[in-house]
Amino acid sequence: MQTALPTASTPVAGARRPEIVRRGVEPYEASFAAMRAYTDTRTPETPDQLWIVEHPPVYTLGLGADRAHVLNPHDIPIVQTDRGGEVTYHGPGQVVIYLLMDLRRNRSGARLFAREFVHNIEEAVIATLAAYNLAGVRKEGAPGIYAADGPWQGAKVAALGLKIRGNGCTYHGVSLNVAMDLAPFSWINPCGYEGLATVDMQTLGAAHARLDAVQDLLADQLIARFAGMA
Repeated sequence: MQTALPTASTPVAGARRPEIVRRGVEPYEASFAAMRAYTDTRTPETPDQLWIVEHPPVYTLGLGADRAHVLNPHDIPIVQTDRGGEVTYHGPGQVVIYLLMDLRRNRSGARLFAREFVHNIEEAVIATLAAYNLAGVRKEGAPGIYAADGPWQGAKVAALGLKIRGNGCTYHGVSLNVAMDLAPFSWINPCGYEGLATVDMQTLGAAHARLDAVQDLLADQLIARFAGMA
């Protein structure tokens, strides 16, 4: 996540907007295999895509994850991945968007670090929460977005986990909790942090937040940033 990529801070004229692909409810293993296959076969003409998906319950481990952070999986499957980060949970009621992008496409001149890519994803999440009158903030050294105030201040509402290959192509992405059974988060140390509280948008007060609407809004916010429209 610290490797500099030879890109620019804004796309050149004529840059293509990422395509949206709606994959519905899909087992994590199927999405993971498809992401790698898509990235393996990319060419300079392959479009960037945002995959919107909802997963059945699953725990996923990052490359350097400590399996001891899975305290009691309660029969939820555990999948080893090649993304960054520790253990996280995906399940019904959570927006998951995978970013299959070429960070070198349509850019020249300046340099964009991986951290700026992460920053833009986090900005999209913060803007999505703000549309529901919810305040989200970052934490230094802990990628993701957290509740900024109220009784759930400091609880994690969105997680990030990315793979950026040496050629600048990315996969994996971001998850935003909308209306979930939060109990499975208590059966792990989320993102490797013991005692870290995890929350969803409805618990924070967005009682009418619907998964499909939040999926659309977050995708729009991501496209705005990565197509130079924000």
